[in-house]
Amino acid sequence: MTAQKPQSMLREASHQILAGGSAGLVEICLMHPLDVVKTRFQIQRGTSDPTSYKSLGDCFRTIFRNEGVFGFYKGILPPIVAETPKRAVKFFTFEQYKKALNLTPLSPGVALSVAGLGAGLTEAVVVNPFEVVKVSLQANRDSFKEQPSSFAQARRIINSDGFGLKGLNKGLTSTLGRHGVFNMIYFGFYFNVKDAIPTNPNPTLEFMRKFTIGLVSGTISSCVNIPFDVAKSRIQGPQPVPGEIKYRTCFQTMALVYREEGYLALYKGLVPKIMRLGPGGAVMLLVYEYVSGWLQRNW
Repeated sequence: MTAQKPQSMLREASHQILAGGSAGLVEICLMHPLDVVKTRFQIQRGTSDPTSYKSLGDCFRTIFRNEGVFGFYKGILPPIVAETPKRAVKFFTFEQYKKALNLTPLSPGVALSVAGLGAGLTEAVVVNPFEVVKVSLQANRDSFKEQPSSFAQARRIINSDGFGLKGLNKGLTSTLGRHGVFNMIYFGFYFNVKDAIPTNPNPTLEFMRKFTIGLVSGTISSCVNIPFDVAKSRIQGPQPVPGEIKYRTCFQTMALVYREEGYLALYKGLVPKIMRLGPGGAVMLLVYEYVSGWLQRNW
């Protein structure tokens, strides 16, 4: 009996890791162009600069004209390299936190949100160095062929600023806020609402039920956590004056953006973010559930 239990736990962990990695890979490959557009909007400071994008359509047209179709995939290698461990950590730790919280007096609905918060904070620690490299590559407006590789960019950051909070881990607090808030709402909303709405015996309608709940979950989470995302992009992206650090910490950056550019500046990039993480959030949860189910049945 005791010999079987570790094997069962190992198999369960393997299912969660493989399903989570698959979910992340599918989501990033489908949605990365919108992440590039979102980052470009978040790092631009006002519309007085002639290089600023005037609208979502203008951003798409300008990137395509100046950087080619591959411009929409700038910085994709760090997320791809990070997605398997990132989503593995996200879904695996969510399941573990959920198990642990089942032993507490918290109601099931609250426990799901707290487990999502814990999973998001854990995920943020893993993913932040990849985010630093990704944002620095996405901010580069040169032709795709002229851009340094992800590994060259990572080496440049490490050689210049090291591994710490000024280098490969800068913006960590903002990343913790972004992922913690997002996943708290994302998991809490999805599983609570999914359990409240009866399943449909029709496979197509059942798929649409889950997709719709995932879409709403990803959309609400994106709207709530975007000020942290803007702060993260400002801290990790190029500073306004080379050699001068203007954006230092999460809440200092939020306050500065609000003071200089107004409240709405904290929501820059919201439309492409929703376009990415609304359907992307639904895709990720569905891929995770279906791959996890297939693994449980066949392995």
